Amino acid sequence: MTAIIVITLIFLIILGIPIAVCLGLAGIIGIEFFTKLPLLIATQRMVAGMDSFILVAVPLFILAGNLMTAGGISKRLVGFAISMVGGIRGGLACSCVITCMIFAAVSGSSVATTYAIGAILIPAMVQHGYPRPTAAAIQASSSELGVLIPPSIPLILYGVATDTSIGQLFIAGIGPGLLIGSALIIFLIIYCHLKGIGNESEISDRQKLGPVFLYALPALFMPVIVLGGIYMGIFTPTEASAVAVFSALIIGKFVYKELTLKVFLSALRSSTVSTSVVMLIISAASVLSFFFTRIGLSREVSEWATVAFDNKVSFLITVNIFLFLLGTIIDPGPAILVLAPVLAPIAVSFGVDPVHFGLIMVLNLALGMITPPIGVNLFAACQVGNVSLERMVPALLPFFVVIIFCLMLVTFLPIISIGLRDLLY
Repeated sequence: MTAIIVITLIFLIILGIPIAVCLGLAGIIGIEFFTKLPLLIATQRMVAGMDSFILVAVPLFILAGNLMTAGGISKRLVGFAISMVGGIRGGLACSCVITCMIFAAVSGSSVATTYAIGAILIPAMVQHGYPRPTAAAIQASSSELGVLIPPSIPLILYGVATDTSIGQLFIAGIGPGLLIGSALIIFLIIYCHLKGIGNESEISDRQKLGPVFLYALPALFMPVIVLGGIYMGIFTPTEASAVAVFSALIIGKFVYKELTLKVFLSALRSSTVSTSVVMLIISAASVLSFFFTRIGLSREVSEWATVAFDNKVSFLITVNIFLFLLGTIIDPGPAILVLAPVLAPIAVSFGVDPVHFGLIMVLNLALGMITPPIGVNLFAACQVGNVSLERMVPALLPFFVVIIFCLMLVTFLPIISIGLRDLLY
């Protein structure tokens, strides 16, 4: 029966039906034909799937990201990053990575990061000698940090799905996020010198670093307030999302004075649409997840994994490949909600820390966001950069390899993700 439902789900996805409908319909078919439960249970599970205080953080972090863009905060972050590294070859590309890391530390969304930062930096990179496909590829790969560096919406979903501490997941995300960010910066400097691309001598702003830093200080303060408050125990991750929104409102309105009523309403409208999509996916995934739990899929898969894999290494390699391939056709959110409750207990049985496994899962699925055929970040970068997918994919390959290398380090060196967690807990 599991095979029938999985094949049905894949068939619906291939037909191009929205992923929320695919998940909900597959779950409803399973409940109707393979259980004796009344179909009304599907509606109850959809409501129950969204009935979580932790999930309040999702719409609030989405709103915070949109307010940062509308209020001029993202522009100040870009200016600060350029002032640090803008005068060296590859510096503008490095500033893209740095800005994405800072922006991601408040918005928690890689797609929001792509639109907010890409709209500013992709045209700037093209203007200073970067081929348009390369500029878009740099933005797409840098934006992936949005799902790793806390706060992260996929990490929140993983925590909800597996009952894992959100605070510990956020702390564990710092190491992999910094690793990938640093690796991309080092690679970009070498890559730009070898390729001879980028002509940033005229945008050197290091002499103005002091004034630019002061001007960007309120924007830079946002991740400090949000993350510092979480790690110091002042407020929970959910409360931190409200603090992020309040900070973005105050800074955009009273400090940078770019957040007018019209702009605010536009950001609110955009956030409402994005939140509706996310929450519909969460509720639909809850139906399918309930069906899988009801038929004992987790137990069956666990028993199969015990026979199929004789050690942790073989299990992790297989899971990495599976999650990466899955991430190319399904968004991280629904994939996490459906698979995390099944795979996390198996990982624990092989001695993998659930927090560590959460980072492995999120990073693998994030790779799918810059990989055809679905690749949300890929298409977002193409749209913002005004470049075709066919031209962008070859330019993306070198950065993809760098991230794969970092993924292997995160997978087989747990200290990268849980080392800081173990120091603090």
